Amino acid sequence: MYEAVHAHPDGESTVARFANRAADYGYEGVVVRNHSDARAEYDPEEISEEYGIDVVEGVEIRADDPQEASGSVGNFRSSQTIVGIHGGTTTMNRFAVEQTKVDVLAHPMTGDGDVNHVLAKAAVENGVRIEFDLAGVLRESGGHRVRILQSLRKLREIVDHYDAPYVVSADPTSHLELRTPRELKALGEQIGFTREFVGDGLAEWGRLAERNRHVDSESFIEPGVQRGRYEEDS
Repeated sequence: MYEAVHAHPDGESTVARFANRAADYGYEGVVVRNHSDARAEYDPEEISEEYGIDVVEGVEIRADDPQEASGSVGNFRSSQTIVGIHGGTTTMNRFAVEQTKVDVLAHPMTGDGDVNHVLAKAAVENGVRIEFDLAGVLRESGGHRVRILQSLRKLREIVDHYDAPYVVSADPTSHLELRTPRELKALGEQIGFTREFVGDGLAEWGRLAERNRHVDSESFIEPGVQRGRYEEDS
């Protein structure tokens, strides 16, 4: 399973510190999902080798409108293994699920954001993972926490109905906010999800990374495209 984190300068902890703690907690990898205006400087291969954990380069694009976001998707798609869109508004949520080059719609239910049946069907068609962000459940209280729970349960119903792809994250900005997979699965049970649902959402980050790395590799052949004789024999 993988966790997706905001590292310094987008968070308080470095990528290396996140990787160290995540490895201790039994994660297979971490996705560095810093916002596009707060990129981290790090060597993923060096950190992976030091701590024995997969470090995935990612980005969470934060933009004021779809036009700005579209340009950022084009800029980051070739350099980042996982590309996400910071949602939370009807406009950005819709933009994200309609893009085949976007991997994840992050924080879709924050702010004024919502996910309806139209957006869920678009996510299925374009292979965009919808995020279940557990940060608010872990760190908020009172009426705000109740509203977050209601939003997550509504999202679960829609995702289940359309069998939409999804990921799960506690969205940590510090290594101290990391929770073990067991803790997040237990939390899922407390709020009406299953342990399997949460575990599958954590694992999906790793499956995304593996798929995208394969597509970017020289050995990948696009469906319907055959190698020429020269390529086969070389």
